[in-house]
Amino acid sequence: MPSLFRHVSRALQGIVAASLIAGAVGPAMAQSPQVLRVTAIPDESPTELARKFAPLGKYLEKELGVKVEWTPVTDYAAAVEAVVNKKIELAWFGGFTFVQANVRSGGKIVPLVQREEDEKFRSVFITDAKSGIHKLEDLKGKTLSFGSASSTSGHLMPRSFLLAAKINPDTDLKRISFSGAHDATVAAVASGKVDAGALNISVWEKLVAEKKVDTGAVKVFFTTPAYYDYNWSVHADLPAAFKEKLKAAFLKLNAATPEGKEILDLQRATKFVPTQPENYAGIKAAAENAGLLK
Repeated sequence: MPSLFRHVSRALQGIVAASLIAGAVGPAMAQSPQVLRVTAIPDESPTELARKFAPLGKYLEKELGVKVEWTPVTDYAAAVEAVVNKKIELAWFGGFTFVQANVRSGGKIVPLVQREEDEKFRSVFITDAKSGIHKLEDLKGKTLSFGSASSTSGHLMPRSFLLAAKINPDTDLKRISFSGAHDATVAAVASGKVDAGALNISVWEKLVAEKKVDTGAVKVFFTTPAYYDYNWSVHADLPAAFKEKLKAAFLKLNAATPEGKEILDLQRATKFVPTQPENYAGIKAAAENAGLLK
């Protein structure tokens, strides 16, 4: 009996040890979340971001069978930290903020899907139609507004193309400023606060279509070459099955259905496609070259 007792005791100790190890690894994202917390970099006004997300949130609730909670953040850095620290499960990132989050997390933040448009995204430089600015070189000695300092299409890539044209924004321009958002950059140029601005082509085209900008007064004078940009990213610790279900929900969206058309139109997308970290190697290299990745 003592021998049998020892065997049983050791077996029980093994079970307890295994359960403790499982506990140490934690329930942290071992099972599917009951609430999917979602955020986005604030590249437009908070009300516009919430409006754009509302139908998508309802759709994801139905597809995933969990509550979806929209969580706005104050700035780009806050979006990065929220996902890295597992306060948020799903985030709409620009290419640069994705790279920042991926680096900060040691590769634990992964891009899930992107709009088809994000495979060949562009930025535009705009100015007052009467400014006399017709090309990038004309910006020397002028004032320029970027969007957020962490914006891919509103700062990193425009800065990269300026540097490629042998224009250093910090020394060759009279002054640079940061508006914080793409629509705010347009407003700064339209009001005469700055001579020129750089922003996301998608937001520019939306504002033009909605007649919120007078193209007779404000014009595009340079459009950048294409690059990868926005994506929906998740933390790698989410269960694989949940990530696949989430990805499938995005890929299933179809403009041929009323629901799909509403969501895709608001997201300014024709459709969503799978993406991978390697797609953003160019963004990472541009950030490193510009000294913006720490």
